[in-house]
Amino acid sequence: MVAEVATVVLGYAQYKQQGAAGKYNQSIQNRNAQIAEQEAAQIDKQLEFDIARFDEKFSQLQGQTTTKILKTGAELGGTGLKILRSNAQQAEIEKNIMDYNAKIGQARKFEEANFARIQGEVARQTARTAQLGTITQTGTSLLRMGGYLNSPKQQPVMD
Repeated sequence: MVAEVATVVLGYAQYKQQGAAGKYNQSIQNRNAQIAEQEAAQIDKQLEFDIARFDEKFSQLQGQTTTKILKTGAELGGTGLKILRSNAQQAEIEKNIMDYNAKIGQARKFEEANFARIQGEVARQTARTAQLGTITQTGTSLLRMGGYLNSPKQQPVMD
């Protein structure tokens, strides 16, 4: 009777430990997912900052270019206007590239978050499978102790 109680107690302790480990591993992966999502949001904020800084520098560049054109005595028509327009087009292309790169970075972070959550679910399912194995193993041990299951060594040999 002591062996049966010990088997149940140890089996239950192992069952609880496996469940706790699964929940813990899942919580770690969920935290990793939250961090990845926060990093994705940070990429968006960094893009806003970078574009604002770029716009400021671009305005300075356009001002300097305008000043240089006017210093030469030329008017802002013709070539001077083409230069300013070309600069504006290049600036838009640069901002589009910055936006595209930020969106790619965010998409990667969201995928990283999704993958972390999947890993957490897998960890939890693995723990549940281990728990089922513990229950089955404990039950089998109890049945053997009670004489309800014959171990392979105890089966009669037929001649």
